[in-house]
Amino acid sequence: MAIIPGVLSPVSDVIDGVAPERYSIKIQETLIRSGMYVRASDLITLCVTAGILFGILSAILSILMGVNSVLGAIIGFVAPSILIGVYIFFMMERRVDAIEQGTPDLLRQVASLLRAGVGLETSLEDVSKHGKGPLNDELKRAVIEIKIGSTFDEAIIAMGERLKSKNLDRTFRMILEGRRTGGSLSDVIETVAEDLRAVLALKRERKANVMMSVMFLIIAAIIAAPLALGMIMTYSGFIASLGKVNPLAEVAVIAASGYIIIHSIIAGLLIGIVMYGSAKKGVKFSLLLAPAAYVIFYIIKTFAVGFLGA
Repeated sequence: MAIIPGVLSPVSDVIDGVAPERYSIKIQETLIRSGMYVRASDLITLCVTAGILFGILSAILSILMGVNSVLGAIIGFVAPSILIGVYIFFMMERRVDAIEQGTPDLLRQVASLLRAGVGLETSLEDVSKHGKGPLNDELKRAVIEIKIGSTFDEAIIAMGERLKSKNLDRTFRMILEGRRTGGSLSDVIETVAEDLRAVLALKRERKANVMMSVMFLIIAAIIAAPLALGMIMTYSGFIASLGKVNPLAEVAVIAASGYIIIHSIIAGLLIGIVMYGSAKKGVKFSLLLAPAAYVIFYIIKTFAVGFLGA
């Protein structure tokens, strides 16, 4: 899948040559995890190109609106990269969820093949040849790694680490442990599959139970706080228009803007803790909530004064 037109391909090739290899590999692995099969250099070129265009457009709009044009250009330049990064994060989560949901059924198929006398490696290869989707793609990659020299254990462990899913990593390690200790591997895999199914059901139930808390945090971040502070700034501006100038008005706007952004970032981190038990996974929510909250605050602060004047 190509995302870079021919005119920008030379730029992508230059980035391929100058970018540190370890960072390129890391970005490429992230793209593969999200199901985006594009070159890392193509994505970087897209981010830079979109950043320059949006930076120029944002600077022009800032001048027309009487806002600091340098700040507008910086926001416009980084906005596309942030949006693309958040999109990739959500795609990774969606892909890992799809793989987790399909793993129990896949393990049951493998267990059935083992009972029929087929070896474990052969069972995985047979299952990977049927069906489509991200789980089959990962299985095919593991099978290829085994064929080019990796051991079965290494390929399976790498699959769990690559997906960065604690549930899948635990499942694969339990299967490998059952294989090392001997006994009926098909029974072990059946038990592991049922255990994973129960864990995923509990995970879905937990998400459903915390949705009210998540909605409260979202409303507080992008509606309640921006609306309240925006109306306060609007009222201050209306009073100033009547000749009663407040010397702290400019400082108040900066303080309110900072509060809105910090409040949104904290709300995003709390959403990550509530939904996933990890503040790190809430970063993607913070990157969406902070600009959305500030835009709402700015719109209310700028345009609501007209209603008061009316």
